[in-house]
Amino acid sequence: MLLSLFLLGVSASASPPTVLVIGDSISAAYGMPVEKGWVSLIQKHLPAGTRMINASISGETTAGASRTLPGLLDQHRPQIVILELGANDGLRGHPPAVIERNLAGMITQSMQSGARVLLTGMDIPSNYGPAYRDAFRSVYTNLAADYDIAFVPSIFDEIFLRPDLLQADGLHPNEAAQHVIADRILPVLKTLID
Repeated sequence: MLLSLFLLGVSASASPPTVLVIGDSISAAYGMPVEKGWVSLIQKHLPAGTRMINASISGETTAGASRTLPGLLDQHRPQIVILELGANDGLRGHPPAVIERNLAGMITQSMQSGARVLLTGMDIPSNYGPAYRDAFRSVYTNLAADYDIAFVPSIFDEIFLRPDLLQADGLHPNEAAQHVIADRILPVLKTLID
């Protein structure tokens, strides 16, 4: 326990950690009250005093988030950074190599600031074709392995297969899906905190 706290850059007597979430509409609770989103749901299960800073923006891309990350790191000094990004890049057909480069830069900046990183795998619909979709998905597994960071595989694996978990647009998770997302991310986040 003390070693974990030391690795987080805090002492045993320090306050609970600050967790910075950088994401897109999935983390910004698009189409629903923000308190129904997965970030708010997770907050209820973390140690008292843990600060969850949700800096997610609907429509955000890895390039846009790369520009805002340095200021957010300076402002909030998080011990943990959750990166939930890339879906909008994929939906726009951005090259996977560019997405990977942007995310790698964000991981590096976060780690250099003293934060531990949790990366969530993203996915895009199958109609983008197997070659592009496979290349897109591999961005996340490659980064998780290369940087040896906490990783949650695609949160869409089960959601895309269940229309009852999607909003009417067929792309955004609905309120019921937020619990599925929270259940996938929470155990990994708790491991980083503990």
